Amino acid sequence: MDSKAQIDPGKLPRHIAIIMDGNGRWAKQHGRPRVFGHKNGVRAVRETTEAAAELGIEYLTLYAFSTENWGRPRTEVTALMHLLVETLHKEIGTLNKNNIRLQAIGDIAKLPAKTHRALLDGIERTKNNTRMTLVLALNYSAKWEILEAARQLAAQAQRHEIEPEDIDETLFSQSLTTRGIPDPELLIRTSGEARLSNFLLWQAAYSELLFTEIFWPDFSKEHLYQAIVDFQGRERRFGKISEQVG
Repeated sequence: MDSKAQIDPGKLPRHIAIIMDGNGRWAKQHGRPRVFGHKNGVRAVRETTEAAAELGIEYLTLYAFSTENWGRPRTEVTALMHLLVETLHKEIGTLNKNNIRLQAIGDIAKLPAKTHRALLDGIERTKNNTRMTLVLALNYSAKWEILEAARQLAAQAQRHEIEPEDIDETLFSQSLTTRGIPDPELLIRTSGEARLSNFLLWQAAYSELLFTEIFWPDFSKEHLYQAIVDFQGRERRFGKISEQVG
């Protein structure tokens, strides 16, 4: 039986988040520069997005560029930003055809102007789509996001718009860049690394984590199906015992 046939459509995660890792090492295996890996990673983005939408996943978040990634060689960063613009221009039609809405999280105002414009254009042109939301984490840092939320709430308290005792998990979550987006039930990282790398630290508090050895350019629909089957086989207790959640 293939993995897709094993998926229970009644128990799908609403939100899947993916740390797309291994492009550079994949390129090295093929004797090519790192940018070659990033370009081939676009195919995996397209295939994974289509597979998630076909299954009925409501939200798919992809960690595309972290604040720490600015520390990479300038040629690689420049190529990544160019590739992002190129991909956005090429894929907006596909997103609209598949009724997929584009959103972004992170400090996107600090992206290069051309990249920022292409991103905002994509968000605007897909804003009425309803089948699935594709969220790109760009210039994103979970620590930055948490600090920004804390500053925002502190400023509101200083203006007497809220009282400190009003700050609870719900209010704090609404101050994050992911407000309105459910927390991911499943978080996947490719390439064999087993860490979160400053990604959705608040939101992933109870996410099921899945680490795969597959480099991102090789990640396919089948790998996504396998991850969901694995997720559906787990018992999510949220601090309780099996008898309480059974």
